Amino acid sequence: MAFFRARLEMKVISSFSKRKEGQKRVKQRKNWVRWAFLLPNLLGVTVFALIPMVQVLLGAFRTAIGGWWVGLENFRTVLANRAFRLAAWNTGRFMLACVPLLLCLSLALAMGLRRAWAGGRLRSAFLLPMAVPAASVVLAWKLLFHENGLVNGALDALGLPGVDWMGSGASFWMLVISYLWKNLGYTVVLWTAALGAIPESIYEAAQMDGANGAACFLWITLPNLKGSAYSIGVLSLLNSFRVFREAWLVAGDYPQEQMYLLQHLYNNWFRALDYDKIAAASVLTGGIALVLILLLRRLWDREGEE
Repeated sequence: MAFFRARLEMKVISSFSKRKEGQKRVKQRKNWVRWAFLLPNLLGVTVFALIPMVQVLLGAFRTAIGGWWVGLENFRTVLANRAFRLAAWNTGRFMLACVPLLLCLSLALAMGLRRAWAGGRLRSAFLLPMAVPAASVVLAWKLLFHENGLVNGALDALGLPGVDWMGSGASFWMLVISYLWKNLGYTVVLWTAALGAIPESIYEAAQMDGANGAACFLWITLPNLKGSAYSIGVLSLLNSFRVFREAWLVAGDYPQEQMYLLQHLYNNWFRALDYDKIAAASVLTGGIALVLILLLRRLWDREGEE
């Protein structure tokens, strides 16, 4: 009996170990499958994002020719450059003007379209500017705002003096209008999705307690939009750094000073092979953008704690 019991125990232990080994092999196979799907993406991110970022970071401390280590000299050269200061000032001013306007205007439109009977169709119409090629936008700009364009023609018909829209301080506000027109529909869709996540029962309960529209907006809508507002604000902030094609196609490498942005400066330095300046300016710009995002995140977290 002891012999048969021992053999039975050995068979049970053997079958248990085999089942455990089989489960381990299945788990390993699943892990290999996961890595097989992830590896192409990881490889692409490494080759096209991480390695270039490391090269730019190292290039900010080296010379463009020879790759000699110069420390902070490239940063001193960039900060002392008048063109960089002008471009950074215009870019910062553009960001401060566009992002709040875009967020407020798109939120107001999203709330209005949510209650409109044709809100879905109107939202689709707001998305059309994203599908318009940049060359077509530039052609419309030149047709409307050239010195002899349609807008000045209308002003002349009314007996008013014409405006040099692209050669004066008005060019900055034309760039702001272009940014708002291009990004308004996308931001409206984001706000609409955030508004749709707020339960209607909360509004109904507040209205039964006598709350009016302003009170519902202040005490229900805004607090529930705080999480989405951070994401939408960061996206709008990053998009404000990408306004270049229209201004470059309209005015070329050296536009009117109010329209001279960091992207113009990078483009000109690239043509001059000043890679060390580009790297240093990119590190400075990326650092400032990162600090702004972290400060915004800290502000959101602090308000959430309160």
